[in-house]
Amino acid sequence: MTTYLLAGGGTAGHVNPLLAVADGLRARDPETGVLVLGTREGLESRLVPQRGYELLTVDKVPFPRRPNGAALAFPARFSRAVKQVRAYIREHGVDEVIGFGGYAAAPAYVAARREGVPFVVHEANARPGMANVLGARSAAAVGVAFPGTPLRGGEVVGMPLRREIVDLDRAALRADAAAEFGLDPDRPVLLVFGGSLGAQRLNEAIAGSWQSILDAGWQILHATGDRSEMPDPGAAGYAVRRYLDRMDLAFALADLVLSRSGSATVSEISALGIPAIYVPYAVGNGEQRLNAAAAIDAGAALLIDDARLTPEQVRDEVVPLLRDASRRAAMQRAAEQVGSRTGTEDLIALADRALAR
Repeated sequence: MTTYLLAGGGTAGHVNPLLAVADGLRARDPETGVLVLGTREGLESRLVPQRGYELLTVDKVPFPRRPNGAALAFPARFSRAVKQVRAYIREHGVDEVIGFGGYAAAPAYVAARREGVPFVVHEANARPGMANVLGARSAAAVGVAFPGTPLRGGEVVGMPLRREIVDLDRAALRADAAAEFGLDPDRPVLLVFGGSLGAQRLNEAIAGSWQSILDAGWQILHATGDRSEMPDPGAAGYAVRRYLDRMDLAFALADLVLSRSGSATVSEISALGIPAIYVPYAVGNGEQRLNAAAAIDAGAALLIDDARLTPEQVRDEVVPLLRDASRRAAMQRAAEQVGSRTGTEDLIALADRALAR
């Protein structure tokens, strides 16, 4: 029996692909040992046990960004975290480590190397994080979600996706999805969302332009985010939700998506062949713009800078696209070519090859 240690967490961008691979390994062979390494503070502390996997915890040790007390304490704290992971590897007889970035991944890479256990790195973003940059230097194999990701030895395997996305038959589910949100399955739908917390810029832009969208013959499914105080105008054809528990239903109904461009979002939309308009988050290291680049270059998506997304811009740029069926059809054909639903299988195959060396 092969035992894998999957390391990563902190955010959904690290946890969801990790869980997809865990499920893929277990589905292939129910006897496979699958352990997850994470922190007590991250999202994995809740999601991993819920999915039925054992969570081994390691100290959260952020890389220092400036010379201060935390930087002075970092070597000792990181060394302690590595020792924790080395003990797990020996205790559980781990055969291979697969890391997904985040706080748990860096000590896992070092521990695996010191224990003589092969490890594989998966990078979900087009601009890699520090843990994966360092890990890729001595990894047995490196998988990336997006072409052009600057990681040594990176091989494009795509994004491991949730099973409900991989298996989604949009056409078969459309009527049920429309009923769930109180919309007409025979009229096109613009899906707007900015992540679980929402995106104020997207909310404000749609709040000032929704009537123009409805006037173009479209409906709107708008996920405003848990913290949003945006009022629901109660208009027919405009469904407002704080949060979407069933993204599969939302995607089944979507004829065009307006959203942020986090790595998982772009990968899921592309895998389903849905044309999109991406509005990259303006704060951070610019990774969201890079995540969307392949879809944009292929003609499957458009990009609007965050600062430019206003109600006027929606009316000037988005509404004309809604009225242009031939242009949208071309975007959809391109979208069907750019995405992949086999990220889980492709990453597992990469890990198999690394383990067999």
